[in-house]
Parts: sequence; C-alpha cells; structure tokens
Amino acid sequence: MRLSRILAPVTVAVALVLSLPYDAVSHPRAGDPKPPAPDLFGAACRTTVSGSHVVAYCHNPYVDTDRVRLHIECARWWDIDTDSAPVDAGPAMTVRLAGRCWKDVESVWVSHQRER
Repeated sequence: MRLSRILAPVTVAVALVLSLPYDAVSHPRAGDPKPPAPDLFGAACRTTVSGSHVVAYCHNPYVDTDRVRLHIECARWWDIDTDSAPVDAGPAMTVRLAGRCWKDVESVWVSHQRER
C-alpha cells in the first residue's frame, strides 16, 4: 500500500507530460539561420616615417564612414607630440594624413572612430 502512495504522484506526472500537445513541448530548432555577419568597419592605414616627417594613407573599403586621426609621439622630451584633426574617410575613399616632429619620431598610430 505504501508503494502505491509513492508511485501515484509520479504516475500522474508522467501521464500529464505525455499527454501534452506536440506544440507545447520545446524542440531544438532545425535549420537555425547562420549567425549574423560581423559588422565590418575600419579603414586600412599604412604609415611612412621619413626622418621627422610622417605620412599615413588610409583607405576605407566599407560602407560606414571612418573618422581617422594620426597620432605622433616624438622621441625628444622637449618635442611636442601631435594629433591631427579628424578626417572622414567615406566609403571607397583614400585619405592622406601628415605630421611631423622637430627631431625624431618615437611612434605613430592611427585611431578610428565610427561616425554616428
């Protein structure tokens, strides 16, 4: 008699689960769409340092406009580091950025900003 009291709730639960309509049961999705493609952004830039002069060419192959800036860090402590004004590189557009130090160039990089 004790066994029937223990099995009765389990039997009722199993019967309820099996009687659920097919649509009420969760299913794994068949044919999930591919994950969205990554959002491509950013101009490809190449920099050239010649003595104390720096030139960067940035080409934007993507649809979104990329606002690029040239940053120059000078080697001497008394030489002022410079940042260029931002330049918008539109789709399929190449822009030229230039700057210089008085003496030697320590490092150069280009920053990118998405236009909103």
